[in-house]
Amino acid sequence: MFVNTATERSLDLISQRAADVYKAFTPGALPERSDVETNAPQSRAALDPLSVSAPGDDYFMTFDERGRTTYTRDGQMRLANGTVAGGNGRPMLGYIGNASTAAELKIDPVDEALGRVRNLRIETDGTVAYDRRTVDPRSGLMQAQRVSLGRLALARFPAATKLTNTADGTVVPPPGIVPHLGRAGDGNFGVLAPMRRDESRIDLNRSLERLHDAYVAFDALQAVHKAQGQTGKVAMDLLK
Repeated sequence: MFVNTATERSLDLISQRAADVYKAFTPGALPERSDVETNAPQSRAALDPLSVSAPGDDYFMTFDERGRTTYTRDGQMRLANGTVAGGNGRPMLGYIGNASTAAELKIDPVDEALGRVRNLRIETDGTVAYDRRTVDPRSGLMQAQRVSLGRLALARFPAATKLTNTADGTVVPPPGIVPHLGRAGDGNFGVLAPMRRDESRIDLNRSLERLHDAYVAFDALQAVHKAQGQTGKVAMDLLK
């Protein structure tokens, strides 16, 4: 039973190490094992106006398939069926107007249907905006009007909070931990960095080394298990 439990733990460790290697290039990803975490978040330039980096240790808000609020630093966003979504396809949450409750941010369906949406972007205060292009029926001149979908919601957790990874790449806090919520540039949160993308917080080289070590340990455990089995067989043969 001891060997079986040890083998199960060894396989779990390999799974965690492999997950860290796999997520090393996912924007804002946190490792399963803290010993491969980088010291500070880094970001790099991106050409996509819907890519944005959150300040410090702040997180964007979204939700999973069960409707549970989850959090992410992956600011690689896109438009999915008229809704601002994250890299995993889940809708991102933000504040519409002066609302105090975060909700999905959606393009005006008429503007989308008529192809009026131009220059969709995320601004430094978290506003998701686009230019509505219309034609003046009297002059025939093209007109542009800035339209705001709302401002992305930000969350900050108490220092030293250990966040847990979820299946869709987002994170959740421990039970009972409530984050501070707000908007970029509101006095409590810093501004966003548009057209930038967070690097993962996973050191790829260390992750590969730890994965190799986990496989070596598993092979050693299997060798011990095999040797114990052979010893038991010899003992049974001697008793016959």
